[in-house]
Amino acid sequence: MTDFTVAFNSTFLAVFKVFLVVLGAGILVRRGILSQAVVTGLSNATVNLFLPCMIFSMVIETFHPEGIALWWLPPIVAFVMPMVGLIAGAVLFLRELPEKKNMLALASMQNAGYLVLPVGFALYPDQFDRFALYCFLFIFIFNIVLWSIGKKLVTDRAESNGWRGLVTPPLVANLTALTLALSGARGAIPSVVLEAIDLVGQAAVPVATVVLGAILGGVTFRLRPYLWDATRVVAVKLGLLPLITVLVVHAVGLDAADPLLARFLVLEAAAAPASGIVLQVRTYGGDEQKVGSLMLVCYGTCLITMPFWLAVLEML
Repeated sequence: MTDFTVAFNSTFLAVFKVFLVVLGAGILVRRGILSQAVVTGLSNATVNLFLPCMIFSMVIETFHPEGIALWWLPPIVAFVMPMVGLIAGAVLFLRELPEKKNMLALASMQNAGYLVLPVGFALYPDQFDRFALYCFLFIFIFNIVLWSIGKKLVTDRAESNGWRGLVTPPLVANLTALTLALSGARGAIPSVVLEAIDLVGQAAVPVATVVLGAILGGVTFRLRPYLWDATRVVAVKLGLLPLITVLVVHAVGLDAADPLLARFLVLEAAAAPASGIVLQVRTYGGDEQKVGSLMLVCYGTCLITMPFWLAVLEML
């Protein structure tokens, strides 16, 4: 129990640091110090500039397939993990579908970047480049799932934006960097250019953390009418999914073969729902009150569940 407590406390402190920034940004939004226009500008800058630069520089500098035997695993898990969550959620909400299809997105699709990246930076500063690389490889596939299946589940509109809606600057940066790395053409990029891109990309994690808090700070909280739905969403997203991940990771020996990758996958599984879900509801229509309230519950809960499941993995 002592080892578990030590593992839990160290992880909790790292996660808590991130949540302090999130809380501070949320308070600034509530007080009107950060306007919605500023939040929108920060969000756009993160998606269109900071995050693509960070992805490009880190993939170019750290992605060497010959040195990372399991580099192909995060993209596969990025598809399998939400599918497992969708199936489990569908079982729990079966009698209330399709009315509550938006709950399936909350139960299965996590904040794969804005939350996991800063937590990883706080936990593993000496290994963050590799941690971030795993994260980008994961997001490469996960964002396609989130902005296709996730959008259809959580929004009111029946129409789809098609593939055009999936082509985002982070996806383009990821695909370009992976192509250059795999083809061996990365050496053609002048070092001064790569250093400039990396300089801009260093803003991605702190700004993304502020954006996450600002988005949550703008949500109106009302839980009582949705208590049973919240219980089921939390049970799947923050209970069942990380439990399955911990068991599988340990069963196949990944925690011994690549401890950082194992911890990364557990953090992904234990992370709260994607902040992009709120953005989808705001943009395309949906039950913003309910979705926002359940998001806040999940983020408050994952402050405990993320360190808990990581500590469980460390104990096995």
